[in-house]
Amino acid sequence: MSQTREPTLGNLGFVEQLYAQFVEDPQSVSPDWQEYFTQLNTTEKSNGSPQLGPSFRARSVFAGGTSPGAATTSATNAPAAAPTGRAAQLQDRVFQMVRAYRDRGHLIAKIDPLEIPRPPLPELFPAFYGFTDADMDLEFPMGTVHAGRALTLREIIGHLRRTYCGSIGVQFMHIDDLVTKFWLEERMELTENSITLSPENQRIILTKLTDAVIFEEFIQKKFRGAKSFSLEGCESLIPLLHQSIERAGDDGIQELVIAMAHRGRLNVMANIMGKGAKHIFQEFFDKNADLLVGRGDVKYHLGYSSDWTTRKGKEIHLSLCFNPSHLEYVNPVALGRVRSKQDRIQDTKRELAMSILIHGDAAFAGEGVVQETLNISALKAYRTGGALHIIMNNQIGFTTAPSESRSCIYATDVARMLQCPIFHVNGEDPEAVAQVVRLAMDYRAEYKQDVVIDMYGYRRHGHNEGDEPAFTQPILYKAIRARKSVREGYVDHLSKIGDITREDAKEIEDQRHERLEEAFKQADSHTRTELVENSMMGIWTGYVGGKDVDTPEVDTGVPTERLSTLMDSCATLPETFTPHPKIAKILKQRLEMGQGKRPLDWGAAEILAFASLAVEGAPVRLSGQDCERGTFSHRHSVNHDFETGQKYYALRDLTPDQAPVEIHNSSLSEAAVLGFEYGYSLDMPEGLVMWEAQFGDFSNCAQVIIDQFISSAEDKWERLSGIVMLLPHAMEGMGPEHSSARLERFLAMAAEDNIQIAYPSTPAQHFHLLRRQVKRPLRKPLIVMTPKSLLRHPRATSTLEELSFGSFQRILPDPLTSRTKDIDRIIWCSGKVYFELEELREKHDRDNVAILRLEQLYPLSDATIAEALTPYPEGTEILWVQDEPENMGAWRHLRARFGRKVLDKYPFTGVSRPESASPATGSKASHVLEQAIINKTALRIED
Repeated sequence: MSQTREPTLGNLGFVEQLYAQFVEDPQSVSPDWQEYFTQLNTTEKSNGSPQLGPSFRARSVFAGGTSPGAATTSATNAPAAAPTGRAAQLQDRVFQMVRAYRDRGHLIAKIDPLEIPRPPLPELFPAFYGFTDADMDLEFPMGTVHAGRALTLREIIGHLRRTYCGSIGVQFMHIDDLVTKFWLEERMELTENSITLSPENQRIILTKLTDAVIFEEFIQKKFRGAKSFSLEGCESLIPLLHQSIERAGDDGIQELVIAMAHRGRLNVMANIMGKGAKHIFQEFFDKNADLLVGRGDVKYHLGYSSDWTTRKGKEIHLSLCFNPSHLEYVNPVALGRVRSKQDRIQDTKRELAMSILIHGDAAFAGEGVVQETLNISALKAYRTGGALHIIMNNQIGFTTAPSESRSCIYATDVARMLQCPIFHVNGEDPEAVAQVVRLAMDYRAEYKQDVVIDMYGYRRHGHNEGDEPAFTQPILYKAIRARKSVREGYVDHLSKIGDITREDAKEIEDQRHERLEEAFKQADSHTRTELVENSMMGIWTGYVGGKDVDTPEVDTGVPTERLSTLMDSCATLPETFTPHPKIAKILKQRLEMGQGKRPLDWGAAEILAFASLAVEGAPVRLSGQDCERGTFSHRHSVNHDFETGQKYYALRDLTPDQAPVEIHNSSLSEAAVLGFEYGYSLDMPEGLVMWEAQFGDFSNCAQVIIDQFISSAEDKWERLSGIVMLLPHAMEGMGPEHSSARLERFLAMAAEDNIQIAYPSTPAQHFHLLRRQVKRPLRKPLIVMTPKSLLRHPRATSTLEELSFGSFQRILPDPLTSRTKDIDRIIWCSGKVYFELEELREKHDRDNVAILRLEQLYPLSDATIAEALTPYPEGTEILWVQDEPENMGAWRHLRARFGRKVLDKYPFTGVSRPESASPATGSKASHVLEQAIINKTALRIED
């Protein structure tokens, strides 16, 4: 499409353009406009400075504007106009009215199938602009309405009403970009926002509607009282999805990720995803209880994937994301999956994969993760080329009416932040739905932006099929129960125009019934054997879940020479690049670290982990707030030229054949960004995919993603993920909000080796831990308590040799192993407290106390613990020491696991801060005092 096409007349920009042409050449505009602009120039010159009125007085569009009921008002009430400028003045009023229809026509559109009255708008009546009956048959040149010819005022109003006030209402005038706005105007106004369907396409829509309606009726009849979260009232979703997928194929889409909540999911599974009705019915029968003991999920949360062949022969792989009851939290997960699929095939133009996100109206308006997801959708790190959002508008949320659940007119108003078009459509007009699909998919393909379809329907039953909605909405549900189904209404329409007869419709219905009856018989006579589809196929072949002990450790060392070369690449900037003076010093130190002249700090070891994996072919991706630099100014993975601000990514310039390395600062979001990275990890098993919290405690803003996806997806859905969460955690006297990453919460949800929880204390341990995450075939989420003060602690360093050999150690032994015969107390601890204890032990010569570091808190097998305790005699006291309060940290988890004796051999007690409702004191002095008490108590030092 050309971006130089003449803009429409219904906006100030066009008038300004005309005026510019007039100034350059008066003959270049029509005689009416010549006369108008001449008059305007004369008036401006004669009036001198502009006359301003009081700011508090409302201004009409025209002086003398009237109410809608005054359509026959005398012309004397119209604004005065110079006799010579009458035509131009009338034309100007027409432009104002056209703009009002484009901007406000949706407010009176017939989008609600329940036909709840909408208030009239004065600005959509001709009398508001001073027009009289005598003006209705005047002709106006109307390029602005894309009609291709001059129209009478009566024709213009009819054209606008059919375009903007029928079964489709459109919000698009908030879009600032004129090109996209003009594109939408032309596409809608040339067709009056309607579509002409062939009998074949009408039959397809009828068939998909029949599939949707018959499926729900069949479920209600055969499994009376069972929860299915019926689609009834919004059955047009099925033909909508069908047409969207077909047009996606036309656009070259090869992979399509769908996300939705539970309402209508079974219908989508059966009639879009191609999951056999037999398998769905088996899930309803739920005969073999032993199959899912302690695992699995309810049927309307499960995911599914299949292959779709379009009518034109295009192949599309469909993935329906698994989703808990937390509705909208699946959105960023789906987008992350799409981005990962695109990155796997170097689809940098974001053309070969897309997502369809299906929302509920109450959830879309109510859940903050929606705004977070919309906000990241156009950012470079998270862009996917535009998602199709479908609001399945039930006009109710559980039992809550819209007037009680949102402060705006539409559930979709939050989407206006993206400046994307929002199409409101009556779900009982399937052909209007078809027109909206065509517009939405074409817009997305043209501009690679999100687009929203708000399909109005209703919910025929309560929140579930056993719920009574008339308890709270009696009037609404009287109206709903009186309505025929959308299929019946469409059959009436098609039979009237003669394209499809009632006999044709009945034949389709009978065929669908027969299929479902046969599937029901098979389901009743066969035992369900599968949990969900096999997830260890395709790109997941060779990766495993299950028990951690079943996967052997791997050597994660990297030869010293390679480490030195990699560090040289990471710490060397182009000759033309001017670093910040402090960064220059850090890079110089890293060069010395790579040469073995200086011990490695945390940031250097981490950079080497990233670099070594990338050159070995493993993609690396990290996002989070300020993670390019690192919250504590330790990473500096992306450098900025001190003179120009230009960025330099050394990690992307290691070798010609390296894997991609992406490190991105994120928006100020936790839930959406972590959800996105989790989704990304689902389709990138061979990569190191990480999210870093600015401070570890911020992870609680993403608790739903952690609880409902990261910790439980393998158990519920047999879905593996290698996502890494880097959570700064340390009691450093920074107050309640920046001390604890809530280690206790992760330990509380740890079971069946579902996640890994580590608290490494040296750069080498961090290096090996990150490399192990990729090098082992085991794929489990990894939670890392990362340090603050240890980032630069003189004792928390490692040598190149420590990175060159070995692997991650779950328990680090005490360096004083030669003195084990004199040990009468064993301290277990994790993190920075070790270095405080070590320093205090040296100062007070407490060599009778051994200090062991639990570097991986979960999973941690008895065999590993026994091996670490081998040097110490049975009966030696073990004391757990932690910085956190007694009810936080790892203490209660360890106490619950070991009781009063570790392995029934070693008495077990603990030292910590007293239990507390808050993680830490806000007083630095109090913090220091508390810490001193803990450390001295642990080492039995008296003041």
